[in-house]
Amino acid sequence: MTGFVSFVSSGPGDPELLTLKAVNRLQAADAVLFDDLSSGPILAHARAGADLVGVGKRAGRASPKQDHVSRLLVDYAQTGARVVRLKSGDSGIFGRLEEEITALQAAGIAFEIIPGVPSACAAAAAAGIPLTRRLTARRVQFVTGHDITGALPADLNMEALADPAATTVVFMGKRTFPALAAMLIGAGLPPDTPALLAEAVSHPEQRLHRSTVAGLASLLAAEMATTPALILYGALADG
Repeated sequence: MTGFVSFVSSGPGDPELLTLKAVNRLQAADAVLFDDLSSGPILAHARAGADLVGVGKRAGRASPKQDHVSRLLVDYAQTGARVVRLKSGDSGIFGRLEEEITALQAAGIAFEIIPGVPSACAAAAAAGIPLTRRLTARRVQFVTGHDITGALPADLNMEALADPAATTVVFMGKRTFPALAAMLIGAGLPPDTPALLAEAVSHPEQRLHRSTVAGLASLLAAEMATTPALILYGALADG
């Protein structure tokens, strides 16, 4: 007997930003494997009696290994359970979705992917800014601020990332942004390019800090807070 896995994107954390389909799958699930940023009030939509299993990964904290998470998904589904894998933001953006899909495919388990509000879109909305603008910001690019070791990726396309006409969103980049900013400025991005630090987007403790690329780099070099955050930079980031 084989169950079914729904990869449910929870959005940035505000339960009101869940899609109707996401709520439907949570209410029907026998088991919910959830990320840290998808916990709290969102889990109130899970049906009574469902197994709720935290499998989130956070920088600097002890976290389940990816192969363990994938194994749990397979094990639950092989009991015939309806399983929700609850991921923050949109599961297809820096969510290690492909690795979990690969494990399910290898085990012959069917799945679906339910999209959600990307945290980058929620951050821009919270700041009251668009991500694009006719003529001057025609391109949006998402980049991760760290590789599998936690360091700044060594193969970044600096020419693209230093494009002042693009809106760039850096995921998981608080610790590495000072180094990235130095590289961006070295590649020609003006140091006074507007930048926005968006922390705990859509949560009650949300904080938005407007600065410049150089100013934000200086701030983060001295700051040790572990609050999850996004960094946006480009002409539109000044609000």
